[in-house]
Amino acid sequence: MSSLVLFNKPYGVQSQFRDDSNNDHTTLSEYFTDKSLRVAGRLDATSEGLLILTDDGRVNKAITHPPKANAGRKQGKTYLVQVEGIPTTEQLSKLRKGVILKDGKTLPATVKHVHEDELPMTLWQRNPPIRERKSVSDSWLMMTIYEGKNRQVRRMTAHVGLPCLRLIRWSVAGFELDDLAVGEFVRIPLDSAHYQQLGIAY
Repeated sequence: MSSLVLFNKPYGVQSQFRDDSNNDHTTLSEYFTDKSLRVAGRLDATSEGLLILTDDGRVNKAITHPPKANAGRKQGKTYLVQVEGIPTTEQLSKLRKGVILKDGKTLPATVKHVHEDELPMTLWQRNPPIRERKSVSDSWLMMTIYEGKNRQVRRMTAHVGLPCLRLIRWSVAGFELDDLAVGEFVRIPLDSAHYQQLGIAY
């Protein structure tokens, strides 16, 4: 039976099995020995949280290139974004409408300014910790995007004047991080409900 793996990727781990950059980053080979697994949507090394791996090519394609017939909220990717500064109504409005980056305008995003105790999970201590400036406050956003431009969330928040300090992916295509500890993963056998969720004929 095909399966899907939900992995809480730590900071500093590359979303690949081989290190092609010679920069001594930890890779997924430190956590997985199953060579049939493929990453469905990468996270850069400095981002944390939900990384999905699967041994089913159709599932991989559906997550990275959602079928038009199933486009919508479940195919979104939700991030917990710690930013420098306190977001204004205008800044949030710009993110919700989409911003113009060098590679084109982004689709509208779902964005909410939240207090840390309103986040859907208990945060872990990041190693290394974020940079802090005593003279500048920081805040949290919950942000859902519906496409996958390179480093999109970081570029979007920076574009409106909210530099990203920490980025944690919470959910992808309806699958959530839940209470997975950093570096832990859970393997889910795929059934008809999962395929339907992803818009795949079972």
